[in-house]
Amino acid sequence: MDTSVTIIGLIITILIGIPITLVFRSNITNRAKIKDIKKQYSQNNHYNFEHTETQNKKILSIDQKNKGFLLIDFSYKKDTAYFVDLKNIILCNLLTTNESKSNTVSKVEIELVHKNSMKKELIPIYNIENQYLDFNCLFEDHKLAQKWVGLINKTI
Repeated sequence: MDTSVTIIGLIITILIGIPITLVFRSNITNRAKIKDIKKQYSQNNHYNFEHTETQNKKILSIDQKNKGFLLIDFSYKKDTAYFVDLKNIILCNLLTTNESKSNTVSKVEIELVHKNSMKKELIPIYNIENQYLDFNCLFEDHKLAQKWVGLINKTI
């Protein structure tokens, strides 16, 4: 009886331990990637991205003192990073694109307008083609984008 209880206990421990170990390894790898990307865009430690938020494989960081914004997106097939020097930005807006037939939101983007050229730059936050959990991700990403547009406008 003691042997069967011990074997069952070991099996349960292994079944729980392996997934937890894999999750921790994945988190450590992602943190290292994020740290490397932040270091790459810090421009010799000029930018210190002290305010960071993570949601749905997106990492948004801002340096309010030196006016720098960084978005890292791991949700696409390849990792993408967008860096913007907010000293050159005059306006920040939130754009939502709806599908004409069903009137559902298909894209959420942050629009940045440059001071000198008045050129518009679009930074994608949500795209329905790249998401698996459409409505949950849409709601969360839309709220996140609204919050960060406000934060960017305060920084500008």
